[in-house]
Amino acid sequence: MEAVSFKEWKVVCDALSSGRQAIILRKGGIHEGRLGFSFAHASFFLFPTHFHAQGSHVREGEMPAIAEWQIGDQVSITHHAQTLRAVTLTDWDHVTALFPFHIYSEQAIRDRFDWGEKGMVRSSIHVALVRVLKLATPWEFTYLKSHGGCRSWVNIPSPPADCLKEAVSVLDDSALHRIAEMLDV
Repeated sequence: MEAVSFKEWKVVCDALSSGRQAIILRKGGIHEGRLGFSFAHASFFLFPTHFHAQGSHVREGEMPAIAEWQIGDQVSITHHAQTLRAVTLTDWDHVTALFPFHIYSEQAIRDRFDWGEKGMVRSSIHVALVRVLKLATPWEFTYLKSHGGCRSWVNIPSPPADCLKEAVSVLDDSALHRIAEMLDV
């Protein structure tokens, strides 16, 4: 049985895992399909990637020049996420109100917001508030060709049966509640 993971730049995964960021903003990848991107999964593992990672697209965090995963590399998964709320924002003012809650640069978000191809609606962006859980013990699997490409959701091998048993939330409920209120538009 497989598990689902969400591919995101390593620097953003680091921000999510440290509690610096609790929202994910996404427009979609080239391989999202005719219907485009959606936050289709309520529960998923964070899959750190270097694909398309560019330092000018984030306001903080380190983006060292690291090659993308190669077939046969060992991927280490350290965090799991639960979608608490997902919305599509179409008002740029609502998007800018979320800037304190993520590390993306304004230009990176503006580019995503304005992009309107591959089934995506121009002047919109998908936003999800996520509870990020740190796994008590990281687990590894071998990177396969099927994990590659410009797509957000990727199936990965099943994790150890008890990997979420002792996982701990990186943010408390009050912090998540404050951000949820910002998404009530």
